[in-house]
Amino acid sequence: MRELTEADIDRKGIVLDYFRRLDSGGDLLELFAEDARVFYPKWGIATGREEIGEMFGDVGGVVNAMNHDYETFNYVINGDTVVVEGTSSGETADGTEWRPDGEPGGGRWCDVFEVRDGEIARLFIYLDPDYAGRDTAQYPWL
Repeated sequence: MRELTEADIDRKGIVLDYFRRLDSGGDLLELFAEDARVFYPKWGIATGREEIGEMFGDVGGVVNAMNHDYETFNYVINGDTVVVEGTSSGETADGTEWRPDGEPGGGRWCDVFEVRDGEIARLFIYLDPDYAGRDTAQYPWL
């Protein structure tokens, strides 16, 4: 395993700042480049800070609270790319709680960031957006 460079540590810090702001309701948009792109499942791709703000507003409308487990994040850093695998817990807008070790078994995700010049230029989020675990009819194993 290679040693992290100072630039790697800076990129990792920006990514961790993103998650902390996401959990606390802080200003996320200032972390993004003006022309950044963000993908969220079932929402699509948002381009630019204004559209990214709309996307986070839409997604935030289904969640009352969210907490990421920073201590257990798994990082893979290669140049501008920072991949983070982790878990979260929280509560949906209707009061349903989720956690990675319980029902409905959500809270596991993987995000791919590109961080350039101290800003997030790209973020593709990979998770099941059904935090409450209600979309069960189409999956026979559930």
